[in-house]
Amino acid sequence: MPPFYPRRKIPLMAKDIMATPPVTISDKARITEAARLMCEKRIGSVLVVNESGKLIGIVTERDLACAVAKECEDAPVWGVMTENPVTVKPETPVEEIVRIMGELGVRHMPVVDDDGKPLGVISIRDIVALTRLLTSLMK
Repeated sequence: MPPFYPRRKIPLMAKDIMATPPVTISDKARITEAARLMCEKRIGSVLVVNESGKLIGIVTERDLACAVAKECEDAPVWGVMTENPVTVKPETPVEEIVRIMGELGVRHMPVVDDDGKPLGVISIRDIVALTRLLTSLMK
């Protein structure tokens, strides 16, 4: 059977594959709280929000590993988070999200509304799952 070549792009957007609701933590929380939450939810990142619920950072598995290596696991999350992470909107095409994640070398992409409040997260696992689904459909 010849390979399948679609004539047009599949209109998949961030809102179609993002994990919701987003798992968030206060910027005043401790690193150990972030680690516990990530372990309980079986996720690779938590979104850090301020008092108004606006996204101000992201804590990833890599950030936690670095915190442990520096022996500062009881520090506040704002001390290890990536500040002002690159974000996408719900209508951002998945193709663009994959490009951005590849260029930045990140495994988690927060999805926010127009006010900067988190709506969901797209992880590399979501991209892999989508790729596997699309590949199986093309067989």
